[in-house]
Amino acid sequence: MTPDAPRALAAASPGLDRSIPIVVCIPCFRRPQHLRLTLESLAGQRTDRRFAVVIVDNDAAGCESAPVAAEFLRAGKFAGLCVIEPRQGNCHAINAAFETARATFPGAAHFLMIDDDEIASRDWLELMVRSAEATGADLVGGPVQPNFDDHSKRGLGRHPAFRPAYDYSGTVPIIYGCGNCLITRAVFERLGDPAFDVRFNFLGGGDTDFFVRCRQAGMKFHWAAEAVITETVPPSRTNPGWLALRGLRIGAINYHIEVKAARTPWARLGVLAKMLAMLPLSLFRAGRMVLSGQKVLIALHPVTVAAGSALAAIGIEPHQYKASKIVS
Repeated sequence: MTPDAPRALAAASPGLDRSIPIVVCIPCFRRPQHLRLTLESLAGQRTDRRFAVVIVDNDAAGCESAPVAAEFLRAGKFAGLCVIEPRQGNCHAINAAFETARATFPGAAHFLMIDDDEIASRDWLELMVRSAEATGADLVGGPVQPNFDDHSKRGLGRHPAFRPAYDYSGTVPIIYGCGNCLITRAVFERLGDPAFDVRFNFLGGGDTDFFVRCRQAGMKFHWAAEAVITETVPPSRTNPGWLALRGLRIGAINYHIEVKAARTPWARLGVLAKMLAMLPLSLFRAGRMVLSGQKVLIALHPVTVAAGSALAAIGIEPHQYKASKIVS
């Protein structure tokens, strides 16, 4: 399949009911073994609500996820479908999932997302939808707790790369990641398509940019601390090099989001000045963290974030979501 080919349907559950009101979206890329665990966690959800699953395989050349998705769908583990998105990139895959879900299930009001390296707790879907209904929030987020393959790395659970944004349930100013989120149909209708900016395809951060635009549009956010998802963290994502690259990427994302919001040359100059000023401030902050007993690897995070912003300002940034860069 060529990159300019249309999305292709790989599998669908028998007798698909298009009146289903809730859809769980899963963008996938070369993690078929873990996708099986993700799908098993969805098949085991403790809820009476009718929901469907839309799975997007973003590796058109290999399509390793599609056979796993087809197995679950044809066995009737849940309703839904699997499509192939030929354009590789994080935002292309997410857009494909949400656009397919909205078109296939025109009456659905709630769209959730989980990644293909995550496992949903038994009550996850029920708690997320119940939170949206009870609060009237436009968007609901929940914690993604790390499950380290290397148990000796559990101390990194306090690292900003793995620590959830909030530890309480309630109204919050914004959420940052879409690996555990619920988005109402009205949000997509207000923001238009594509919802996720494809300029963040390979850098990442398209979800943060999306949520920032939602906040700017006055939308309401809620956090459901009890709606837990667990993320499997392989050893490749706990080494100092990967964590440093993650910090650089976060810094670059922050820079691009702020530049997007800056409407005038003077405002963009102000963003540049702010990013450069963060470098010495981050060194001071890191020193304070080390003196307070924090691990050096965690204390260095604000330094790598500040460096990432400064490097992005001169056109240097990591592209962790390019196929050649992804390590499962």
